[in-house]
Amino acid sequence: MNYSEPLLTISDVMNLLDNRGISYDDKQKAEDTLRNMSLFRLKGYLYPFEQDHATHLLKSGTTFEKVLKLHDFDVALRALISQWLQKIEVSLRTQMSQVMAEATDQFWHINPVNFRNASQHAVLLTKLNSELNRSDDDQILAFRRTYSDPFPPCWMSMEVTSFGTLSLMYKWLRAGNSRRDVASYYGLPDTVMESWIHSLVYVRNICAHHSRLWNRTLRIQPVAPRHPHHPFISSSSLNNRVYYVLCIIKYLLDIIDPSHKMQCQLTWLWVNYPMIDKRAMGFPEGWELEPFWR
Repeated sequence: MNYSEPLLTISDVMNLLDNRGISYDDKQKAEDTLRNMSLFRLKGYLYPFEQDHATHLLKSGTTFEKVLKLHDFDVALRALISQWLQKIEVSLRTQMSQVMAEATDQFWHINPVNFRNASQHAVLLTKLNSELNRSDDDQILAFRRTYSDPFPPCWMSMEVTSFGTLSLMYKWLRAGNSRRDVASYYGLPDTVMESWIHSLVYVRNICAHHSRLWNRTLRIQPVAPRHPHHPFISSSSLNNRVYYVLCIIKYLLDIIDPSHKMQCQLTWLWVNYPMIDKRAMGFPEGWELEPFWR
């Protein structure tokens, strides 16, 4: 069956929302908002307010402003997660560069012997070359003007490597002490480290594309560590919700930057958006009593 739904004008969207039972504190402001936010994007935030998902009729008392407040919470959550992931990504680049260079040399990333599969390594080099070609970093440009090496040393190359390429690079490293040493810095087995990096890249991409995250069922689910070397949650939690990702982020930040302000920033979110249903985010009952969070 081919899709045949017509494009809706702003007036059509307003009428549709009216028919579903929404109300407004300021209807003109709502219309102005919809000129810059598609109904497709808004639908994900309307869903929790529906009393009937078949007809999409909204619960009594649903206002456009309440729906927008939920959207704004998601924006704030994604901004904080992006900020926290930046520290984790930079740390991981540094650890991989340092550990692998000490074990082999500064050009370990271009040597196929350090990877499990030659064709996978070729894919990595193609991705890395593309990222280097896009870079306008002064040091990268100076290196390419001065030296004939096809790639800069690892400490330069890692700085322009995307989080996704970095994830593949770790995943495809040849099994051995070096791969385990990177993970052991974070107190994890290498299999768990691989899974966590993959999950964080997935969430980072959701944030980068400004997609709904707060109550999303995550398609890529991280492995639970059996015996992490640092404090982690003890309760069994859904690993397909954002709560579990927040636990992973806090675990890693506790190692990378023990003075981080993640808990204060989360408290700021709860204070400014008290209507948020944390259960939809995967927060279990009594989560705040966990020693990990205290």
